[in-house]
Amino acid sequence: MKPSLRFFLAGFLLWILQTGLCYGIKWIALSKTPLVLALNQTQHCKQLEGLVVSQVQLCRSNLELMQTIIQAAREVIKTCRKTFSDMRWNCSSIELAPNYLLDLERGTRESAFVYALSAAAISHTIARACTTGDLPGCSCGPIPDAPMKMKKSGSQANKLMHLHNSEVGRQVLKASLEMKCKCHGVSGSCSIKTCWKGLQELQDIALDLKTKYLSATKVVHRPMGTRKYLVPKDIDIRPVKETELIYLQSSPDFCMKNEKVGSHGTQDRQCNKTSNGSDSCDLMCCGRGYNPYMDKVVERCHCKYHWCCYVTCKKCERTVERYVCK
Repeated sequence: MKPSLRFFLAGFLLWILQTGLCYGIKWIALSKTPLVLALNQTQHCKQLEGLVVSQVQLCRSNLELMQTIIQAAREVIKTCRKTFSDMRWNCSSIELAPNYLLDLERGTRESAFVYALSAAAISHTIARACTTGDLPGCSCGPIPDAPMKMKKSGSQANKLMHLHNSEVGRQVLKASLEMKCKCHGVSGSCSIKTCWKGLQELQDIALDLKTKYLSATKVVHRPMGTRKYLVPKDIDIRPVKETELIYLQSSPDFCMKNEKVGSHGTQDRQCNKTSNGSDSCDLMCCGRGYNPYMDKVVERCHCKYHWCCYVTCKKCERTVERYVCK
């Protein structure tokens, strides 16, 4: 069964996430949880990396949910790395969770993307778990109207930024619902049609968020009346749009390694000599040049179809030239 509208109806599960797990991204460290950890006893919650005291308490009272959250953490890392594999910032620092570099600790557009993706990934993973019956208690009631909690540490501006970007992630996920239909009938006729609303793959949602990352709006925390709000820095005559990612601090160019600003640099990164995009050797290597090397690739070849009904292939080895940044 595919993810469906039931995602929006998993009331108490999403309430738990909104009020406890989604106010930061240190929980992504759950991706490091050993596969052998059964998580069937409350004392196991103390063995999970990246959870604060309140989250450990949530873990104890919702053990059946934790394997799903752990899977979501793994999906965040895998999807983030794949989505940015062709860019200087390739999301590698996310694997340092819960001890991030400044690219994710400061209010950068990279941080904005990770918060949005994290919120989408949790809801997406819960949707799958609910629709496949892997999670008990997926109710059909409305989601409780509960505000997300914010960390005590950090500036108010950062808190507002993270809350905004997390909501953008959930809205992109919600907007990804698409109608899917399957025909039933004699000889494939469509005399009977079954339709449902299903979610796109998380990778597709991440690509939508990447587009928003590239066009993210820089904001400032400015007084308006008796309160402070985040408003666009360059065009502060309009409010921040609910659909756009926002950031507070500009990012480095990520060309050279500099942990003080959260940059791993691009030395030894593979580049594409024939590309004109962000993965081109010129852009990826920041004008420093690149070195070629030969790589052996094993592929399936000389495939034959046998009646009936299987295919046999041989394995062929070929040498290809690749390039890495100086």
